[in-house]
Amino acid sequence: MGARDLSLHPSLKGDYNVITMRAELIRIGNSRGIRIPKPLIEECGLGDSVELRVVDKRIVVSPERVPRQGWAAAFRKAGRADRDELLLDLPESEFDREEWRW
Repeated sequence: MGARDLSLHPSLKGDYNVITMRAELIRIGNSRGIRIPKPLIEECGLGDSVELRVVDKRIVVSPERVPRQGWAAAFRKAGRADRDELLLDLPESEFDREEWRW
């Protein structure tokens, strides 16, 4: 990628493209914070909460994922459970016959 050619870089889509930006760390109690410009927040789809992780000594800020997001669609795509087959054919035990209740 050349110094001015941004057309092939997948993370630089949209109306507002920033390659590098300098930000000051701001003291917040015993922690530090940064201000993220509104165009970057909008381009990344960030809401009021984000996920933070460290990858190769870099802090990655991502939109917060909803627990089990997409599970309903995946279950619908998998089909009905009455067509499932057992992966293990285990013999029924006394516990299964006499004690276990659904």
